[in-house]
Amino acid sequence: MRVRQKFPASRPLDIRATVQQEFARARLPIKPGAQIAVAVGSRGITHLQTIVASVLEVLKSAGTKPFIVPAMGSHGGATPEGQVELLAEYGITESHLQVPIRSNMEVERLAVIEDGFDVFFSAEALRADGILVVNRVKPHTDFASTSLGSGLLKMLVVGLGKRTGAANYHRTSVHLGFEPVIRKFARVILQSAPVLGGLAIVEDQFHQTARLTLLAREEMEEREGELFAEAKRLMPKLPFDDIDLLIVDRIGKNISGSGMDPNIIGRGIHGYLTSLQTQRQMHPVIRRLFVRDLTPETHGNAIGVGLADFTTTRLVGAMDPQKTYINSLTSLSLASAKIPIHFETDREAITQALASLAVADISRTRIVRIADTLSLEKVAVSQAYEPEFQRRSDLEVLNPPEEMKFDSQANLLPLG
Repeated sequence: MRVRQKFPASRPLDIRATVQQEFARARLPIKPGAQIAVAVGSRGITHLQTIVASVLEVLKSAGTKPFIVPAMGSHGGATPEGQVELLAEYGITESHLQVPIRSNMEVERLAVIEDGFDVFFSAEALRADGILVVNRVKPHTDFASTSLGSGLLKMLVVGLGKRTGAANYHRTSVHLGFEPVIRKFARVILQSAPVLGGLAIVEDQFHQTARLTLLAREEMEEREGELFAEAKRLMPKLPFDDIDLLIVDRIGKNISGSGMDPNIIGRGIHGYLTSLQTQRQMHPVIRRLFVRDLTPETHGNAIGVGLADFTTTRLVGAMDPQKTYINSLTSLSLASAKIPIHFETDREAITQALASLAVADISRTRIVRIADTLSLEKVAVSQAYEPEFQRRSDLEVLNPPEEMKFDSQANLLPLG
């Protein structure tokens, strides 16, 4: 059965007008003629092109000379060309935005913190008169926190660290912890680099822009925590916490830095325990996970496939080992790049996944199918969940039970 989760809708946002209002409110020290580096990452942020274009419009109207700097660590195969290609997937191109994109991977060492670890930062960004980062704020895929996740500070440390800085951040975090390192490194960068501030984006459960807030340099660390709390509250979830088989249609870097978001699937990037028991602390409990395909936008980077138990031979064939392994080694998340058991067709993968559950009656298995970990409003669920619908006002059943539908190649038809 297809089911709709009744998420509360955010009010419509006029992006261009909001960006202009935020610049007027924040009163950043922008001087005419200044070279301003606008840092843009590789995530699939809704309306990213419009948001970046609106930022550039304000900067140009102030008489500055803005340019784009890719802020995506080792993504795009850790090459300038690969990172420009990733930006183009989101409409961030020189021809469309009428500004240069300066994508070299050169970094400079800003400092050695007291623990003996180096802080690296984009040399291209350092040459600018000012730096403005644009990024979505949301819970991080590598660690849990009550006040910090993926956002402006992480983009300063990891994204603008390029491959060298990103790798060093992950190495340091193994010893000191992810959140402490982001904060320590970000403080060094804010003291040493010409950072003006950052435009924080918060998205709702529909993956739509819910808030745009421009934070000045001196308030970035404190106020990002407030936005993080809002983003965490608005983050969607799977409709059930106890799942025998989760089918994920697609994973990719445009979906999550981990291919599929560990905050949604409850499986950490550094390894997980697959079990038929329910005593685990991690939620949701997903006993078997089947991933079908990669997104085109991930360009073969299959990071995250190792969090699955089953996949398809076509996904394995679509993998770019170089891009996947660079990402995995840089982030020290080796389990994320491992190739699961794979089969030629969806039907065989599902059949074997169900068989591996060792249940007496397959018709009672609790199955959930999603498009990806960003798209959770409409999902498909097995009939075993039907008794729960009577006591769940947040779920709307869209059709009566029907058989899984496969094409002539024994692969699932698109999730309607």
